[in-house]
Amino acid sequence: MIWLPSSLRDWLDGQTSQLLYPVPSSAAYFLTPVGEPALASADSVSWRIFKNPVALFIGGISAVLLELAHPSVRSGVWEHTSFRTHPRQRIQRTGFAAMVTVYAPRSRAEEMIAAVGARHRRIRGVTPSGVAYRADDPELLTWVHATAAYGFLEAYHAFVHPLAEPQRDAFYAEGKTSAGLYGANNAPSSDAECKALCETTLPTLEPSDIVHEFLGIMAKTPLLPPPLSGLQPFLLNAAVHLVPEPVRGVLGLDMHWRFPSWQRGLVMQAGRAADRIPMAHSPAVLSCRRLGLADNFLYRKWTASK
Repeated sequence: MIWLPSSLRDWLDGQTSQLLYPVPSSAAYFLTPVGEPALASADSVSWRIFKNPVALFIGGISAVLLELAHPSVRSGVWEHTSFRTHPRQRIQRTGFAAMVTVYAPRSRAEEMIAAVGARHRRIRGVTPSGVAYRADDPELLTWVHATAAYGFLEAYHAFVHPLAEPQRDAFYAEGKTSAGLYGANNAPSSDAECKALCETTLPTLEPSDIVHEFLGIMAKTPLLPPPLSGLQPFLLNAAVHLVPEPVRGVLGLDMHWRFPSWQRGLVMQAGRAADRIPMAHSPAVLSCRRLGLADNFLYRKWTASK
């Protein structure tokens, strides 16, 4: 772990809480019922990855880019969410849902996922090319789940801690339970299955001005507090370059986005530092307390062979 003065640690903890929790009382989701396990176990790869805010930021943006590349998902996301009007709040709600899915007691996670499913059943429409879609389509839900898993896994692997193949496969397998609850019945259960899904989906992906509009919104929206706000453009560059090269080509991103080695180095430093600083009020630490584990349980040295 990294030692920080208590004042700086408290400040970071407060800033993290403001970004993660829609309201301060949301932290209670992770504390009770005492002893109740989550959908993923405390010693899972998922609990290790989702504790890292840098990996979540980068991976989440990459996931949205992959979602927006799919015409039906793009229409559902852009026409029925508040990304354009309230991007910070939308990202906050999405991030909180991910935290609940991974860390919260199973009963709370299942309750939240059921509510999300109910909303999805009311969302339907037609893409600009005339293709009908519905948000509870298992095929579309599988793509959304797979892109999120890919984004978070690859961000952690690239900018925090390299993951061995068994860990990568375990991460996908751990997400099968929550994927099924969300309705993503054919979610990949291994790294190979995720790559195969990306290959088979690639012909259906297409460019859109919405992708560039989304990136413009993310560039203008202050998501990180000063002085950390200076990192936001670098994290955005990292997210773009985490998207598989064939998809970047389809979306026309390679010509406009650069990620020089010095930026990559700064992002890696930030990612590795975040992995060694327990935040007292983060979902990861609060959930460890719920299970009677030490605050630093997820921050102890993690070897590739674990």
